[in-house]
Amino acid sequence: MSNIPKAPWPELPTAAWRDSYATAQLWTQIVGKIRLTKSPWLNHSWHVTLYVTPRGLTTSPIPDGTRTFQIDFDFIDHALQISTSDGAHRQFALAGHSVASFYAATMAALAELGIAVTIDEMPNELPEPMRFSQDTAHASYDPDAVRRFLQILVNCDRVFKQFRTGFLGKASPVHFFWGSFDLAVTRFSGRRAPRHPGGVPNLPDTVACEAYSHEVSSAGFWPGSGAIDYPAFYSYAYPEPAGFRTAKVMPDAAFFGEAAGEFILPYDAVRNAADPDKALLDFLQSTYEAAAVAAKWDRDSLECDQGKPRVVRLI
Repeated sequence: MSNIPKAPWPELPTAAWRDSYATAQLWTQIVGKIRLTKSPWLNHSWHVTLYVTPRGLTTSPIPDGTRTFQIDFDFIDHALQISTSDGAHRQFALAGHSVASFYAATMAALAELGIAVTIDEMPNELPEPMRFSQDTAHASYDPDAVRRFLQILVNCDRVFKQFRTGFLGKASPVHFFWGSFDLAVTRFSGRRAPRHPGGVPNLPDTVACEAYSHEVSSAGFWPGSGAIDYPAFYSYAYPEPAGFRTAKVMPDAAFFGEAAGEFILPYDAVRNAADPDKALLDFLQSTYEAAAVAAKWDRDSLECDQGKPRVVRLI
């Protein structure tokens, strides 16, 4: 298709798609809150996330009594699709919708499918939130920029999943958090963490405290906001151990962002690298090691070689 970027890791200047980015984030919050409302609580809020598909983002199956349904963002054909386990289906085009009209169209489609759901209409983790049903200000959709964003997510999902294979301890799926609009993967030491202080904008402190109940090293990608207003990879440790922020990490373009409180690798440094996959894996591994060494994780029992197709892990 003509709108598929030719570069494996395409450009994504934040300024060029800022309005579409803001609109898409709010759309994903609506869909994510539907999953949140219908799903039993899973540790660290893993029951609310979205997942990367070859065409966009999905909720995965959501329970609805004895049947299930799934909501998919298709960022190639630019549509929202809702499918049920009894064969019913609804979809509508993404272009032309404000947040308010997207919310109305989504709820109407669910009602037509006999799915009853009421969500909290206030966005999370964003300043100056406005009720979804009243937000006509956010109404931008740049198909080319969204398609580029998808290609980046697909690549990140692939590399993050490769990185995940090198860990035997508890690790999260690679999943997309709609509150902060980032794709993330997290490793756990197995030890409890001190109570999180909370204070995340428009997010209950109880949710933040439950999410960070255990010691973690977490990394991810997000398209940029706040102190890091450009696409970037990040990596942080909670709680942050002494010596973490001064550790040497790779590649050379990576640095510790004092304002963000985490290691940062600009996306363009990966995109322009001779071997983008290696540059990203180096960042993920070296920042994890910085956390694990500083916090004295039991690395011998937690780590293994990265997986290879059809090769059984030796024990």
